[in-house]
Amino acid sequence: MNTSHIVLMICFIVGVAQTALALKEDDCEVCVKTVKRFADTLDDATKKDYKLIETEFKKYCKTQKNKEHRFCYYLGGLEESATGILNELSKPLSWSMPAEKVCEKLKKKDAQICDLRYEKQIDLNSVDLKKLKVRDLKKILNDWDESCDGCLEKSDFIKRIEELKPKYSRNEL
Repeated sequence: MNTSHIVLMICFIVGVAQTALALKEDDCEVCVKTVKRFADTLDDATKKDYKLIETEFKKYCKTQKNKEHRFCYYLGGLEESATGILNELSKPLSWSMPAEKVCEKLKKKDAQICDLRYEKQIDLNSVDLKKLKVRDLKKILNDWDESCDGCLEKSDFIKRIEELKPKYSRNEL
């Protein structure tokens, strides 16, 4: 074997190894989606300064809910966060690194970041609300930013969802 064959073999092996380490489809879905959404809110001047990115991320996290809120907690974007690895987000973003690559780096620092998954969306037009758990009914209302004051029984939550359903069903089309 000559030198060029050896170099080609090494490049091939490195390429295969990189592919194996890359995020698969649906891996880190909350991370990738949240990082993309956040990056889209930044202006060009902010995107170049990692300290400004960190400040903006903390502001962004104050408005997040559910899985995105948990993601913010893991990164240190919330006041109550126990630890912080914000620079692992802000510096790569300041270098214009794609969200998928940022999340690969974050996964190496804290694997639970990629354990966050979105729940399957409930199709309100076809689901039987009576078969859902109260926690799922509460989640529907929470996702709509609605409350159910005075709701004690499952039937109370179902009644409230049925009242609000026309308002939110049109928006989902």
